[in-house]
Amino acid sequence: MTAGVWLALTLALTACGPAPRQGGIVSTNPCADAILAQIAPDRLAAISHYSHDPAATSMPLALARRYPATAGTAEEVIARHPDLVVTDTFAPAATRAAYDRAGLKVLTLDSPATIAASEAQVMQIATAAGVPARGAAMVRAMQSAIPPATGAKPAALLYISGDLANGGGTLLDDLMTRAGLRNAAADYGLAFTGTLPIETIVAHPPALILSDGDGRTAELRRRILARSGAHVAEVRFPRHLMNCGGPTIVPALRRLSAIRAQVLS
Repeated sequence: MTAGVWLALTLALTACGPAPRQGGIVSTNPCADAILAQIAPDRLAAISHYSHDPAATSMPLALARRYPATAGTAEEVIARHPDLVVTDTFAPAATRAAYDRAGLKVLTLDSPATIAASEAQVMQIATAAGVPARGAAMVRAMQSAIPPATGAKPAALLYISGDLANGGGTLLDDLMTRAGLRNAAADYGLAFTGTLPIETIVAHPPALILSDGDGRTAELRRRILARSGAHVAEVRFPRHLMNCGGPTIVPALRRLSAIRAQVLS
């Protein structure tokens, strides 16, 4: 089926049901969803389907479900005739080319690897949405949540899911550092995000593991470490605080700071 036929079919199916809201901002990026829902809720017409997924959202589900979700296909986004599409560099090139052919205004985001880069992205989105003052207010809230970088820095290894651990050069790494923790991934030679198998952890157990705590791999790791006699403390760090920057930075920093205080007490 050609793109033209698919678009025609999508428009025809749309016409059979309630017409989607026209205009406004359509976001296909879950991190942008969370930002726009706070700084431009009146302009937000649709969000990504990720924000309706409890395992992937970075915003409260009750808030996310106030907005219709799209799967991010060019056809359904174009059918809404948005004033602005907020997407990301992970979107297929064909999808972004379709936006261009449709004459849509598009803001394409990258993945910020530092708090400063996330602050800049908030302002980029806020400016494109026409609400720079609200963006500046969000940035101030993010900056005020950063604790003073003084005192001991306990080492912690953060598992994102399964055996996927967070290394250096990431936003999570910057959050851990700014909250007064040392990322133990460096002890295993892990840069950026990568896998750290159970065997590696058992051979050289960290003092502290941060994880969401769910899943078969996490439970298996927990049991094997206990049987090995390793003294490893595990503290829960919710998955929804690992996905994005923006407004998520404030509760993430608070949780990490609380973990540090707990370890040092």
